[in-house]
Amino acid sequence: MRILAAGGSAADAAVAATLACCVTESVVTGLGGGGFATYYDATTRSVHCLDFFCSVPGLDGDLPAGPMCPIEIDLGGLPMSYSIGGASVAVPGVPAGTAAVHTRWGRLPWDRVVEPAINLARCGVVLPAAQALTLMSVFPALVPGAGAEIYRPGGRLLAGGDLLYHPGLDRALAILAERGPDAFYTGTVAELTVDVVRAAGGCLGPEDLAGYRVLDLDVFRAPLSGYHVFARQDLNELISTIAALPHGLAALPRPDRARELAGALCEYGRPKIGDTTNVSAVDADGNACVITLSLGIGSGVWLPGLGLHLNSMLGEGELLAGPLVPGQRMSSMMCPLVVLDEDGDLVLAAGSAGASRIRTALVHTLINVLAEGASTGEAISRPRFHVIDDVAHVEAGYPEDEIDALAGAGYKINQFDDLDHFFGAVSAVGRAGAAGDPRRGGVGLLL
Repeated sequence: MRILAAGGSAADAAVAATLACCVTESVVTGLGGGGFATYYDATTRSVHCLDFFCSVPGLDGDLPAGPMCPIEIDLGGLPMSYSIGGASVAVPGVPAGTAAVHTRWGRLPWDRVVEPAINLARCGVVLPAAQALTLMSVFPALVPGAGAEIYRPGGRLLAGGDLLYHPGLDRALAILAERGPDAFYTGTVAELTVDVVRAAGGCLGPEDLAGYRVLDLDVFRAPLSGYHVFARQDLNELISTIAALPHGLAALPRPDRARELAGALCEYGRPKIGDTTNVSAVDADGNACVITLSLGIGSGVWLPGLGLHLNSMLGEGELLAGPLVPGQRMSSMMCPLVVLDEDGDLVLAAGSAGASRIRTALVHTLINVLAEGASTGEAISRPRFHVIDDVAHVEAGYPEDEIDALAGAGYKINQFDDLDHFFGAVSAVGRAGAAGDPRRGGVGLLL
């Protein structure tokens, strides 16, 4: 909000908040991960997507020196298997990606945009109760190595209200502010990253980092209730899912709509749990920037003296859509989006955390806003259902007649006792207001 008040663009604000998230939401993301950005230019009424997700290492010809370490986490009562360790670390993209967004669409000086994150890292932040709940699920990936003293100091896992502090992370961010992203790909941080990953059994090398580039992506469109949703084509095929919904969706009785939505969700998608965060920003000129980024589950490999946790993307089996080719960009379910009206004006900018539930959370939110006219806050807070194979996982408070319709369509019902962080975390801003997801302590603010 201070960045916007100082005259910053939506891109400045989104990048500043994204880097702040690398400090305050390290349970789910960090500088050592990767992500995507979607930008709406109000002057040209054009939409752009940037890919700064992680790439497969190995351009130096090295092979992993050691095996990955298998772990299991539980989220929403569903046990999920992962692999961590040095061999799970892919080439990170967040430093390059945030800088690219700022270079393309920012207004304020780069160091001014990074400054809020540096200040937060120097002091530490209070861990929200919602993130403490997530920490309880994913801590097996966070407490190996340096993470033990950060997330489980004195042998006790951090709880809501405790101080989350990463010694050295302010130095990493200061390097980013002063030297730009090059230090992370060809400079001192790059050299340290290679040494640490290889010592942990990984194969990431100097050529992998030096060859990393942010990519421009094709933008796809799908109609929904008289509006147009724009985004990249993600691994979970959000745009295809929306396109598969009936054109008269808003006119259908809600139980029928639930069956149609469940069918579209079943047709596409992959069941996976991961750590993600999202920032959506709109400036006074109507420009919008949505950034979604992820650390995977976290590798347990940290850069000493810099408080920086590296990603575990190579250990996330559902992201490995084919052979691992060194230098190739990995797949992801992240899908920051914008919604435009028939005149090309912005209606909504939104994104979500939650791996395979990103698509579910966003589609529910879009239907609530576009088809039902709900405010952004109400749309995000309403109970959702998520389909995996023949099981519909349903949050507490979801309408009984719609649950009956799902059961009548052959889905087994797994009823949750409350709104749950399993169901993703949408943040959005648009004509209907600004809101973050209460499931993970999200907020929405208007200036």
